[in-house]
Amino acid sequence: MPEPLRAGVIGVGVMGAHHARVYGELPEAQLVAVADADEARLADVRWGGGVRAYQDYGKMLAEEALDAVSIAVPTRLHIDVALACIERGVPLLVEKPLAADLDECIQLKEAAERAGVTMMVGHIERYNPVVVAARQWIAEGKLGQIHEARMQRIGPFYERMRDVGVVHDLATHDVDILRVLFDCEVERVSAEVQSGVRTPYEDSLSAVLRLTSGIVASLEVNWLSPSKVRGFSVLCDQGTLVGHYIPQALTLELPSGESENIPLEHSEPLRAELEAFLSVARSNEPPPVTADDAIAVMRVVEALIESAKRGVALPIAGTS
Repeated sequence: MPEPLRAGVIGVGVMGAHHARVYGELPEAQLVAVADADEARLADVRWGGGVRAYQDYGKMLAEEALDAVSIAVPTRLHIDVALACIERGVPLLVEKPLAADLDECIQLKEAAERAGVTMMVGHIERYNPVVVAARQWIAEGKLGQIHEARMQRIGPFYERMRDVGVVHDLATHDVDILRVLFDCEVERVSAEVQSGVRTPYEDSLSAVLRLTSGIVASLEVNWLSPSKVRGFSVLCDQGTLVGHYIPQALTLELPSGESENIPLEHSEPLRAELEAFLSVARSNEPPPVTADDAIAVMRVVEALIESAKRGVALPIAGTS
């Protein structure tokens, strides 16, 4: 086995701490450094022997010889942190969304391409066994004609730093999943949001999305619901395919009223994602989730927000 890649994590809140944990578990990686502006957060976690903690990510990048970095800072900080990694020539995985808006996403794409630096985007649900299996069933035509889809990502509000609303923070997952499951783009959106309930941003989203394949999808996202639900359903000729991300369960509900449980090999999506990232960081091959994927999702995100503001359905640029 080749030498493990020296990995670092910038931003060790809830998600970043998981990145650090997984790097520490993977034989392909050696976690050598973490960075976070919150000194108390750095002190609260035992990072293990040989892992150095920095309050200044710039200092970490300057002092450490890193082969791979995960960026899990608040969304509006992505652009500056990612550009710093690119300038140092360090392969980087940026948690979704890639940046706070479309222009910043394009700026990061162009910077990484100019520098020849591998940049992957962290759309973790792609690595959920539920999505992997559902995508395969759809691609193989096992469901027959697809009629419509329903995406649901709701739950309670947790106190943590939020610099964007649910559309950027949560709906990005489901927009990307729609693109992956049905191998097409979003063509048109119509959305309604509620804002100012828990944050200054959108706290809930209800939307209808038409895909270039003709499939119509509904999207329900919020952080206002008492119960946490993460899942989808796909209405098709064979019945309804129902997926639940958290328990990693996939079921085909048949027209007869019976149900068929589709066997899955359970795994941790983040582990699979970081294994894929380390592989492309080592080989310099194109990442499985690219800046172009992030840009396609951001076009939809911005259209959803604009549709809600204007109260009209909006086309997605470049899909007509």
